[in-house]
Amino acid sequence: MPETATVLAGDCTTSFETTTGDERTQRGRVVVLAKPDRTVLVHDRSGYQPVTWLTRPDTLTVEADDDGFAVTAHDSGRTLSVRSHDAGEVVELPVGAAGVPVGECPEPDCGAAMVRAGGDVVCLGCGDSYGLPSGATVRDDATCDDCGLPTMTVERGDSLDLCVDYACDSLTEAVHGVLDRRFDCPDCGRDLRVREHRGRAFLGCDGYPDCETAFSVPAGVFAGECACGLPRFETATGVRCLDGACESDRPADPDAEHGP
Repeated sequence: MPETATVLAGDCTTSFETTTGDERTQRGRVVVLAKPDRTVLVHDRSGYQPVTWLTRPDTLTVEADDDGFAVTAHDSGRTLSVRSHDAGEVVELPVGAAGVPVGECPEPDCGAAMVRAGGDVVCLGCGDSYGLPSGATVRDDATCDDCGLPTMTVERGDSLDLCVDYACDSLTEAVHGVLDRRFDCPDCGRDLRVREHRGRAFLGCDGYPDCETAFSVPAGVFAGECACGLPRFETATGVRCLDGACESDRPADPDAEHGP
């Protein structure tokens, strides 16, 4: 569910102090925004930049009664305080993530908009959140046939269309169908198997623990075989070997060919 932000407005004295002796005091009719992450922003009538602020302090207290309000934010070495000189106005409002719309929540009791906010797909109603793997593109033309959530395209050896809910479509299982046992371990010659660690797919030697060779699977599609025998991938930054340290995959040094 959305969290709550507090909006306060009134005739206030604002002070910002540091343990090094710096101090700044201002007075005026301002609007104060105390966000769920404890960030405090103090705005006057002009411009988009706050007159003072403190980002994600260690502590935040907001006190209000019929006579006015007080806001105090503190972290190591800095203190921001706001004291009103009148009753002012204090309002608590729901606030959540904002992002690019990608569909609607399929939950029967919700139906709110879903957005891509950073590396997650988030419902603006019930607050359900789904983490996206690196390089994923959320599709705006298809939903999952099983659960109705948005789908995404992920490149891991092939272009894979999957549900954003890992419990519905396992990325590791999809990569397994593309890369499992297709290549040999460069150190011992056994099969490279698709494994999973903390939700990320990698290729590890079938001889583990005797052989600990392992490679993360990059975000890209299969682009042929490297001279070392491992797969190469077309990624956002160019073609690379599965082994990021592979000498065979490095371009030749033109100066080395001609000598000094």
